[in-house]
Amino acid sequence: MTLKTITNLELENYLTTLLKPSKVRDFCPNGLQVQGAEHIKKIVTGVTASQALIDQAINLQADSLLVHHGYFWKNESYLIKGMKHQRIKSLLVNDINLFAYHLPLDVHPVLGNNAQLAKLLDIKVTGPLELGNEFSVSIQGEFEQEKTGDELKSIISTRLNRECLHLQPPSNKPIKTIAWCTGGGQGYIDLAAELGIDAFISGEASEQTTHVVNEMDIHFFAAGHHATERYGAKALGEHIQAELGVEVIFIDIDNPV
Repeated sequence: MTLKTITNLELENYLTTLLKPSKVRDFCPNGLQVQGAEHIKKIVTGVTASQALIDQAINLQADSLLVHHGYFWKNESYLIKGMKHQRIKSLLVNDINLFAYHLPLDVHPVLGNNAQLAKLLDIKVTGPLELGNEFSVSIQGEFEQEKTGDELKSIISTRLNRECLHLQPPSNKPIKTIAWCTGGGQGYIDLAAELGIDAFISGEASEQTTHVVNEMDIHFFAAGHHATERYGAKALGEHIQAELGVEVIFIDIDNPV
């Protein structure tokens, strides 16, 4: 395959068409967050635009970073100092573009974090958890065969290479139907329980999650915020390389949370 060069505007326009960020209400700007080189020959993808990932992109002489977690979150300080200053300075000095897509990358029906987690765990997607909302950040599905809670915990831990937390309801019922929201989507367990779904997967757990499990009879699995969201950025990068012909490298900066 002969690798190509594209412009940062061409990439942003392509991703806008693909991911449809205007359709999702988000907590941060989606798209080109920090402008760098006009011409892009190499893209590094990853989960979060941390200093460690930026340093890897610099070492690889990449022109762009494409991540799920970028910058400029709602309610955070506007000041560019400390950690934020160092990150942005590193991007600007090295002329690296930063593209970030948060919820649009969660909800994409093929490349998104939720869709990729379903693929990894062999879940058949049946529709959005928020009924009637095609851009729902949580979706539902089912397994071909019922599983016990212990079986599903083992599958998740093995395939994500991360020991997951399993909160088991008093009934310890078998699991056929399931809903999930990668990252910090544990709050959707309430809706899943109201719909009679057997289990819910997310990246994180909250104190109240235990009470929902016990009182609404639903299994819960917390598999790690980072671990559940590795796969969208990776799939998106592979798609870009296949469709646009530019070199893309996925780098996983491990995070135990």
